[in-house]
Amino acid sequence: MTTPQHRFLIIADGDFGPLTSKTANSCIRYFPERIVAVFDRKQTGKTVQEVLGFGGKIPVVGDFERGLAIGKGATAVMVGIAPAGGRLPDEWKAWLKIAIEKKLEIWSGLHTFIGDDPELGPLATARGVRILDARRPNLPIADGRAAEVDALVVLAVGSDCNVGKMTAQLQLRDALVKRGHRTSFVATGQTGIFIEGWGTAVDAVVADFIAGAAEQLVLQGAKDNDIVLVEGQGSLIHPGYSGVTLGLLHGSCPDALILCHQVTRDYIGDYHGREPWVRIPSYPEMIEIYESAARPVHPTKVIGICLNTYDMDETAAREAVAKAAEETGLPATDPVRFDSDILVDAIIGARATI
Repeated sequence: MTTPQHRFLIIADGDFGPLTSKTANSCIRYFPERIVAVFDRKQTGKTVQEVLGFGGKIPVVGDFERGLAIGKGATAVMVGIAPAGGRLPDEWKAWLKIAIEKKLEIWSGLHTFIGDDPELGPLATARGVRILDARRPNLPIADGRAAEVDALVVLAVGSDCNVGKMTAQLQLRDALVKRGHRTSFVATGQTGIFIEGWGTAVDAVVADFIAGAAEQLVLQGAKDNDIVLVEGQGSLIHPGYSGVTLGLLHGSCPDALILCHQVTRDYIGDYHGREPWVRIPSYPEMIEIYESAARPVHPTKVIGICLNTYDMDETAAREAVAKAAEETGLPATDPVRFDSDILVDAIIGARATI
């Protein structure tokens, strides 16, 4: 399944920035040529490059209809941020109504399904417009079939949310494909679905079916591929999101794990405005936590460390990479900032042993 080649106006109103617009930022990173503009009234007049440090001259606009008309014009609108509670703000409905009336598709990863909105849903049907609600789940039950695929299954796991699990897997996928390895990226969140064109947002799946959804994705990703890279979600030590992480770990039955961490983060990130209280353990402790949790269902090992060093200077970043490698005895790198070959080699080596 391939992503339709739309040209997108991304809505990120009030929250476009390096840490506040994950969906927008990832899509800008992986297909900037298909982004006509970003709509954010706080950052209007800037370029995406000025806000994020990458993305080039894509404009940030404060007028929704003007944004739709930039360049060759948008063919779809993407919701690029997650408002509080994942719900559709009332103000946004007027903008989306304009887009639907112009017969533009709507791509959303909100927990509120836009297609179910009593005004927008019927309007889209009447106009013949598709609304892609990426968090509409599939609900199978896991029965361990992911452990039976011939492909090597590698799951990204993390010390916290939003530390770069998806980005790490996409970077590694691209590098493996360049080396001639048949490799799939399995999207488990709305941003990955937007990039790949398929997947399941497992954080919207009823708890009993998370592992089954992960299993289904691995089975699909393994077709005609030798390596399956599964996008991770949450963290086993996160007070709110550990459940989805465990469901992915048990459902995907990974043969190997890549541990992801943002080096400058010592505690689980700001948790609903409270002072942080869950300290992130050391690399060896995190490795033990994940390997122990996986062991009863499908034993696995962490084979490499992916670091997020975006907020460090290069000297500090290289020191952090060297420290992670020394503490764990495993290959480590920041696959966005530095070369990913050391982790690619580890994945290829793991593939050779199954």
